[in-house]
Formats: sequence, structure tokens, C-alpha cells
Amino acid sequence: MDVEIRKFSVQFQRTGTSKRLKDVEISVPIVYGTIAFYLGRKASESQSHKWTVYVRGATNEDLGPVIKRVIFQLHPSFNNPTRVVESPPFEVSECGWGEFEIAISLFFQPDVCEKQLDLYHHLKLYPEDESGPQSIKKPVVVETYDEIVFPDPSESFFARVQNHPAVIVPRMPAGFNISLPASSENIDEKKRGDTKDHSLSQWFMNFSEADELLKLAAARQQVSKKQVYKN
Repeated sequence: MDVEIRKFSVQFQRTGTSKRLKDVEISVPIVYGTIAFYLGRKASESQSHKWTVYVRGATNEDLGPVIKRVIFQLHPSFNNPTRVVESPPFEVSECGWGEFEIAISLFFQPDVCEKQLDLYHHLKLYPEDESGPQSIKKPVVVETYDEIVFPDPSESFFARVQNHPAVIVPRMPAGFNISLPASSENIDEKKRGDTKDHSLSQWFMNFSEADELLKLAAARQQVSKKQVYKN
């Protein structure tokens, strides 16, 4: 299994009339990657592996309240290489023989971010650390952990995800309260979109430790900032 851990911030254009919470950050840990199975005796020259590319919550929670759709751009040799997934789980499964780079575009809910986020993932079919015939039972798994940070979120976005398990929301002052706008309620009423019972979940990596490390690093950075201000 290959894994990469990153953290980046999404900057968006402040157009529209929605009020924003200044100096507040909302973090959304996501994982994107591929799981590829060798087909063994069923393999052919054009189809040696069955694979799935996906975007999921780092703890397998539903990303629907944040992400509206995902577009996966496959190799041009595939039929309909531009795959649009309008609801979670955000994934595409295919069969093929070659490795290539998959472009993944995330489109967020209207009150989250107006710009799309483009990611890139290399589809890997063959393990690097094994000799002999490839196993049909053990897949090749490659995942990347990213923590997307939304600065100065809209009030409606904050209200919708403040108690959502897939989202990291800062602790607000006592008495702080924002009610959820009626127009946003239907986003949470869609079908269940988590990946906890996914057919491939046994192969998903556990990123709870990575999440804790990022939180610890953020806390240390915050402490150092306070110390600088005091000095």
C-alpha cells in the first residue's frame, strides 16, 4: 500500500450575498486513490485488472454536504473517458491493462466554494515490492490523504456541517449559534453517502492517526503564534 499525506487551503472568490465568518477555518479531510485487482486466469491482453478510483471521507463519512459532484477524467482510450458522478459515493470502476494519470475535479456545494479543486492520481496496477505471480486476492492500493481548508466560510456552510463527523469545525465561543437556512436542509436529506460498508472498505487505509498528527501540528503552530504575539 502506498500513501501520501498533504494539507492545503482552498481560496475562493467572495461573490454572492452569503455572510461569512471571519477568521474561522473549516477543514475537510478527504482521501482519494485507486484499488486494483489482478484478474488472473480471467485476464486478457486488453483487460488484465479491475480497478476503482474514488474520493471518500478520511473516516468514511458522507462528503455530500461539502462536495456536490466529482468528475474523473480517464485515459482517452476508454469509452466516455469523462465520468461525472453527481452524488456520493464518488467513484468509478473499470477494467484495463495500462497505468495512467487520472484527473479528479471536485465541485463543491454552492455555499462552500465557487471554484473547482483539481487533483491528480496515478493509477497503479502492479506492486513494487513483490516477486513472482501477482495475487488475485490482494489488490494494489494507492491513496492520498488531503485536508482541505476553507477560510472564512459562509454562515450557511458552517451551520450545515458544524455537527457533521466528516468535517473539522473550530470550537466557537459560548452562546454562538447559527441556524441552518431552510434552503440548505435538503442537502442532508439525500441518500446515505458514507463508505463505511463499502465493498472495498477492508482495503481502505486508516487515516485516523494522520488526522491526529495534522491536528497536533496545527495546535503547535497556534501555540507558537500566541507566543510570538506575547513577545
